[in-house]
Amino acid sequence: MSKYPHHIALLGAGTIGLSMLAMHLRRPDTRVTVFDPRPDAEDQLRAQLPSFLDSSQYTSSNSNPTSSLHDLSSDTLIDTLISTNRLRLASSIHETIQNATIIQEQTPELLSSKQALWAEVTRSANINAHLWSSSSGIPASAQAATCTADVQARLLIAHPFNPPHIMPLIEVVPSPNTAPDRVTFVQEYFKAIPGPRAGQSYSITSQTPSTSASASSQHYRPVTLQKEIPGFVGNRLAFALLREACYLVGEGVVSARDLDAIVTSSLGPRWAGSGVFESYHAGGGEGGIGAFLEKLAPTVKDVWGQLGQPVILTEEEREIMSRDDSEGRDQEKWRETVVKQTEEAYGVGISAETRAKKVKMLNGVLEMQKECFGEL
Repeated sequence: MSKYPHHIALLGAGTIGLSMLAMHLRRPDTRVTVFDPRPDAEDQLRAQLPSFLDSSQYTSSNSNPTSSLHDLSSDTLIDTLISTNRLRLASSIHETIQNATIIQEQTPELLSSKQALWAEVTRSANINAHLWSSSSGIPASAQAATCTADVQARLLIAHPFNPPHIMPLIEVVPSPNTAPDRVTFVQEYFKAIPGPRAGQSYSITSQTPSTSASASSQHYRPVTLQKEIPGFVGNRLAFALLREACYLVGEGVVSARDLDAIVTSSLGPRWAGSGVFESYHAGGGEGGIGAFLEKLAPTVKDVWGQLGQPVILTEEEREIMSRDDSEGRDQEKWRETVVKQTEEAYGVGISAETRAKKVKMLNGVLEMQKECFGEL
């Protein structure tokens, strides 16, 4: 049996792809081959991947068992992964997928491009390879519509929540044609990936955790949807909140900064421990969510009837309206307000220091969940 029974072919190495690469590398029985057609892809990998690996605390079998990969320089870290056959950088799709047991794509969200990619991939891929798409909204049935029945049976969505090397959610969305055993495999694969838990270490070259690693509760939480729907569930919920947030700020009800304060001071902490239904189930007292819906029905009905529906235009639509000097641009007045207030509150870009603090906070919240609830 191969030292690395799981050989991942990763197609696309943008920020999400590199975060997923770090996640896959946490499994000591996995090696990854990466391909991205951008000319600066390797430079980006060497620049960004080490920071994603830091939160995983790997160790090299050739180093002191207590030293972690983030004690190495960035280039040494990547070179070590390459020299020990945990990581390979390929120059073509064909080279990437050779002998891969799992092929995962995170390419741009264009249906025609994904259909063309799967057509190219399946011409030379292992006939038993698992086919995963990280799409954030394009269903597997649409991606595989032009493929053979065998390909349709192996293709499914494995959609991570950003950033994948930290966030536990994996939305598994099979098509009606996906074989059940393929769904079971992806569930078990992600459940076995260790999380970014402080104090743990994993060997680059060994198939087993290093002796300094302690047992941990399950980190990744694959959730399988019962049917396909555009955008799946995580993004639909997030976009619903974003829509109302943009409406409220655009209408002058609240500032962008204060709206964020409302979320982080109420919904955010609560939802970290209880989901939507569990929260309102508790809010209903002895009668649970049924009593809550009964008591609050007039208020809920009033609010639901007034939820905003701001219009959002694509770049192409905005260009057309700009050329035509169309009054339709007025439909999107909220955009300028939201962008201006958000940039005034947080700056045009996020500093490295702020980003590091947010990562630390996310890890802290997730560790608290594990401490309070055990295996979720």
